[in-house]
Amino acid sequence: MSTLYLLHKPYRMLSQFTDRAAGAARRATLADIIRVPGIYPAGRLDHDSEGLLLLSDDGELIHRISHPRHKQPKTYRVQVEGVPDDAALEALRRGVTLGDGPTRPAKVRRLDASGLAERDPPLDPRRHPVTTWLELTISEGRNRQVRRMTAHVGHPTLRLVRIAIGPWRLDGLAPGEWRRETLHAPVKPQGHPAKGAGRGGKPASRGHAKPRRGR
Repeated sequence: MSTLYLLHKPYRMLSQFTDRAAGAARRATLADIIRVPGIYPAGRLDHDSEGLLLLSDDGELIHRISHPRHKQPKTYRVQVEGVPDDAALEALRRGVTLGDGPTRPAKVRRLDASGLAERDPPLDPRRHPVTTWLELTISEGRNRQVRRMTAHVGHPTLRLVRIAIGPWRLDGLAPGEWRRETLHAPVKPQGHPAKGAGRGGKPASRGHAKPRRGR
């Protein structure tokens, strides 16, 4: 049995528990919103990105979620500059060549609305009068990959919110909130679901803890 914590990381927060800077230069960290001893994040989100972060005290589970070999799909809602045309979206679907090599094909679609609360602080509409929301799913995790991909096709990312990692979703969590889930079937390190687990290593059952604000 393993315990997994799903957390909605706010904008401009480090996806770690400490910051080397001190005093006025100190940035917000996970310790400001979740105080559970012995847990560590499975992967990361950039300081200027938002959304789902998974944490656990189970090293095997963290490895299973975060190691590139397991290719956990990650889904993002991305607000970009301008209006990408069909050719730009098709380039993302085929994969684009960045400075560190070609990306795998992505799943991408336009959205009429993000379905998300406004960011704090919000984007300045005078600087960014025309924007488009996309939903984009990738199966790799290079440094700032989504931002580099959208910039490559001519539409820089203005806001990025991760809404899913594998079977786990951000649903129901406001920025700074988290909830706990209990995985009653262990996750095998080589990607084979344990007996009783769902397809793709999904947990056999989940806890029902209500979202909590950091405290």
